[in-house]
Amino acid sequence: MASIEQIGTAPPPRPAKIFIRRHSVLTRITHWINVLCLTLLLMSGMQIFNADPQLHWGNYGAVEDPSWFEIASEQDGNNIVGRLRIGSLSITTTGILGASVVDGEMTPRAFPAWATIPSFQDLATGRRWHFFFAWLFVINGLLYVLYSLIGGHFRRDLLPTTKDVAPRNIWHEIKDHAGLRFPKGEQARRYNALQKLTYLIVIFVLLPLMIGSGLTMSPAMDAGYPFLLDMFGGRQSARAIHFITAWSLVLFVIVHVAMVILSGLWNNMRSMVTGRYAITNEETKR
Repeated sequence: MASIEQIGTAPPPRPAKIFIRRHSVLTRITHWINVLCLTLLLMSGMQIFNADPQLHWGNYGAVEDPSWFEIASEQDGNNIVGRLRIGSLSITTTGILGASVVDGEMTPRAFPAWATIPSFQDLATGRRWHFFFAWLFVINGLLYVLYSLIGGHFRRDLLPTTKDVAPRNIWHEIKDHAGLRFPKGEQARRYNALQKLTYLIVIFVLLPLMIGSGLTMSPAMDAGYPFLLDMFGGRQSARAIHFITAWSLVLFVIVHVAMVILSGLWNNMRSMVTGRYAITNEETKR
């Protein structure tokens, strides 16, 4: 039989969890289609980049023209050395970028075979993969934006309030994220200010720049809409902007996945699969 001391020091029962509806069906479907599209767009995009692994500004960019970015390889005695160059800064990246193992041999190749679709060098096939999933990505994104505007998701969940964008609140949330302190209870029902601002930048800045610069690289689009070349400063500039925005999006995804894991992987995954997100009764009363 338990003693009085044991009863008095027993830990209090854990607060009961309740489930809230956090993501609609359409939000969840478009999210996972985006995951598929972005993965295959990145892999096919690296395949395309391998055909000319350097970036220029302006309208022209021949091999002999000076580039500001390059993933290249060079012969060092009997060895092949991979290098990543940004401006005058050069970094040895052998085994990952510039030179990687293909069929047991170190081979000159900008992005490694395991990261591209197809794994072997085939520009035409890479372009077909890229174009198909690019249009699927655009259609899926337009569907999400229309749903958000018409259904109230944008106004209700994504549009920052005056309180959200107050400098004191932004600074407070930056400190909370840096200290890995995430919203609980009632606060977990909605996006915080950093999430709202980040999603808006991705949706209305990064993605339009990436899509517009991608279209500008198409000679057929330039013939029909020549203003695209002026807007992006030339085809090579559009290619550079496309590369920068694509990898900025990759950085966003890395941070996003890290936050999902750190703030509760199972709870976040369940909310994006079933729509149900768990919070506690005790936390909602505070």
